Amino acid sequence: MKTVDLFCGVGGLSLGFKKAGFKILSSYDYWDKAVQVYKNNFKHPVQQFDLSNSELASLEINRFNPEIIIGGPPCQDFSHAGKRNEGGRADLTYSYANIIQTVKPEWFVMENVDRAKNSVTYSKAREIFKNAGYGLTEKVLDSSFCGVPQKRKRFFCIGKLNAEDDFLNEILTSGLSKNPMTLRSYFGDELNLEHYYRHPRNYSRRGVFSIDEPAPTIRGVNRPVPPNYTQHKGDPVGLDNIRPLTTAERARVQTFPSTFVWTGSKTDMEQMIGNAVPVELAKYVGKAIMKYIKQNS
Repeated sequence: MKTVDLFCGVGGLSLGFKKAGFKILSSYDYWDKAVQVYKNNFKHPVQQFDLSNSELASLEINRFNPEIIIGGPPCQDFSHAGKRNEGGRADLTYSYANIIQTVKPEWFVMENVDRAKNSVTYSKAREIFKNAGYGLTEKVLDSSFCGVPQKRKRFFCIGKLNAEDDFLNEILTSGLSKNPMTLRSYFGDELNLEHYYRHPRNYSRRGVFSIDEPAPTIRGVNRPVPPNYTQHKGDPVGLDNIRPLTTAERARVQTFPSTFVWTGSKTDMEQMIGNAVPVELAKYVGKAIMKYIKQNS
C-alpha cells in the first residue's frame, strides 16, 4: 500500500509498517534532528515540513496519492509525564485530522499516548474523521502483548472510508500474545545484566527492574542512579552494580534494530527514543491492517 508518514520522528511507525509490507513514499517532520536520523536510515524521501499548515501540507501530500496516511501528532499535551493541558501542540492533532479530511486516503492510522483517547482535542478530531466518512477502530494497545519488551500503552485510531466502526477490533485483539514480553525473552543474554535502574517519576515508586519483566515505558530522559535514592520496598534487589540502560539499549527496547544509525547529542537522542513508536508495535498494527485487506479482497 502506498503510504505517507506524518510527524514521522525518527521512523518507528515507518519502519514497523515497512516490515508489515507497506511502501513508504514520503515522510514529514519539523524537528531537524529527527529528520536527520530518519535520513540516516531510510532511502525514501523525508522532508522537514511544518504540518501545522494543513492546507499547504494537504497540497504537498496529494502529490503522492497515498492509500494510507500514518502518523503520530506530538503527544506532550496528553502525556502522563507532561502538564496535561490541551493547548499548543495539541493543535497539531487538528492539523492531522484536517489533512485526512482533505486528502481522503482510503485508510489512516493515528497513534498517541493512551490518555489522548479521552481528551477534548481527540473528541474534536474524531468528529472530523466521522464527518469525512471514516469508520473508526479505536484501541489502546499494551506494547508488551504486541512483540515489544516494554509495558508501553499507546492509543491507535485506525480509519477506513465507508467502513463500520470497530471493523478491525477482532483482528487487533486476536493477535495479542497471552503473556507480556520480558526483556529476557526478547534479548536473551544480549544485555548482559539481570537488573537495571529506571528513574521513577517520584520516590513513591520503585526504580529497580528485572529483565524477567517488561520494561516500564521508555521516556525521553535517562537519569543515573542519584546519590540520595532510597531503597524502595518494591525493588527486587539492592543498588550494588545497578546501572540505567544505555542510550543504545533503550533504543533496542523500543525494538529498533541494532543497525539503526543514531546521530545528535545524547539529550536529543534520548528524546527521540522516548518519543518513538516501538517498531514492533507499529508492525503489529500494520500486519492487522494487511490481514483485514486480504480477508476482504
